[in-house]
Amino acid sequence: MSEKEAAKKTLRALAAGKGKDNDPIVAARVGGELLGLGEMVDERANPLWVALSSPLGERIYRRSVLFLVIVAMRELYGAADTELIVRASLNDGLYCDLEVPGGVTDGIVSAIEVQMRAIIAEDREIGHRVVPKEEAVRIFKAERQIPKANLLNALPEEEVVLCTCGEQCDDLYGVMLDRTGSLGCFDLVRVGNGVLLRTPRDGMGLALKETVRQPKFTQTLKDSKRWAKVLHCEYLPDLNRSIQLGRTGDLIRVSEALHEKKIAEIADRIAAGIKKARLVMIAGPSSSGKTSFAQRLKVQLRVNGLTPISISLDDYFVNREETPLTPEGLYDYESLHALNLDLFNEDLVALMQGKEIVLPRYDFVTGLRNDGAGPRLSIAPEQPIIVEGIHGLNEELTHAVPRDEKFKIYVSALTQLNIDMHNRIPTTDARFVRRLVRDYQFRGSSALKTLRQWPDVRRGEDKNIFPYQEDADAVFNSALIYELAVLKKYALPLLSAVKPEDDGYAEARGILRVISEFGSIDDESDIPNNSILREFIGKSCFFMSNGDLKE
Repeated sequence: MSEKEAAKKTLRALAAGKGKDNDPIVAARVGGELLGLGEMVDERANPLWVALSSPLGERIYRRSVLFLVIVAMRELYGAADTELIVRASLNDGLYCDLEVPGGVTDGIVSAIEVQMRAIIAEDREIGHRVVPKEEAVRIFKAERQIPKANLLNALPEEEVVLCTCGEQCDDLYGVMLDRTGSLGCFDLVRVGNGVLLRTPRDGMGLALKETVRQPKFTQTLKDSKRWAKVLHCEYLPDLNRSIQLGRTGDLIRVSEALHEKKIAEIADRIAAGIKKARLVMIAGPSSSGKTSFAQRLKVQLRVNGLTPISISLDDYFVNREETPLTPEGLYDYESLHALNLDLFNEDLVALMQGKEIVLPRYDFVTGLRNDGAGPRLSIAPEQPIIVEGIHGLNEELTHAVPRDEKFKIYVSALTQLNIDMHNRIPTTDARFVRRLVRDYQFRGSSALKTLRQWPDVRRGEDKNIFPYQEDADAVFNSALIYELAVLKKYALPLLSAVKPEDDGYAEARGILRVISEFGSIDDESDIPNNSILREFIGKSCFFMSNGDLKE
């Protein structure tokens, strides 16, 4: 054995004693690369450890347990006669359709979980092997994973790296844990004809959150699946085929028509109840397209004979020195209490009572609010008021207005398109690409800056937006099935500029792998100027050339 070989150890060996009992180490960054614990490295390496409680760690753990589900299912029922189709994040878990002989029953789901626990008890190795591309394509065709086989077949590489566990193999996008014995914290629950796979989330370490009912989000998921079928684009190879055949114009037009129809339906509901609910509250996570949605909703409300007005929450900020602070001592402008709630509610109630108010103005340079410096405003008895902001669904924001006098809308961006049966495009990643492109186009932000900001953005969403989404009266899914094929040409050079020594390198590489497999839609002439996507790529009828709203 050479001196060089003798100096190598597995990352698992180097990680001994580094993690916590309830928050173990699941991977490491070495020289910018994200590596699994089974990888051999120089024992003098200085790894940056990835704990389970981190966002990246949670993804690695979930991906590993998902592979465990696939392995257990195949060992019980065979690979050719069963299938698991990953659909979306739901209730702090991953919802998957399940296809097994005889249909999904409680007994079958229970049997799969028992087999998973048995594999965990065996503490099997999760490894990888390199195979010729032709062999991988043959394997996945035999298992009826046709989208995966088609994707691999289109790759220029001659070899493919497959993840393995026992006799089973697959191609899952990203690093996994190296031993099944580390995967005991999960819950597998039957939901209709599928299963909900729950794993640790939200920085809780080895613990599961309590489940909550999410009927509205579940319905949005069903609608997104239906839209994908209408567009004949359930998987990435379907979209790439449309691009290759020059059929993107029709795909774009139908996608945008589905959006317009849904917005019109929401406007019709508001108009039907306008005598009672005049305050329209809109909220959604970062880059969900809620500003463009609000503008399009106003157009559809006018079609219904209504004349909506908008009120900006930005003008209700408290003076800067009164702004709450983050744990790091920075001004927390995303806190609900960064707003003067009493003044905002006082003005809302006065408006809805038919009184005239004078809006305040907030000066972002001085950090001072000047009450009464804005325009005078009054509204007619059946005139809707639209308020858009991250706290829009939180009852405390509009505490002086009874709940039945409000119509709340949650704007999501739930991706309809899967890469293949086992690899989905996380909604978070799709929103990140939107924000990456917009911030570079209109704010001059580099990919690295956006990557560094994103964890704080996500924490704010988890605290201020997601807990209130089920209180919405309507949910609008702003995702467009073709959007990443358009955003690709903007995002690729930005993500490619992130260097191995940068702290966002692993995240950039993961997103790069996904969008690199998309075909490119370079001709944007079929994208209408009121499209949600225009908010991020430019030439929107609602925004100026610098990205500011025209109003």
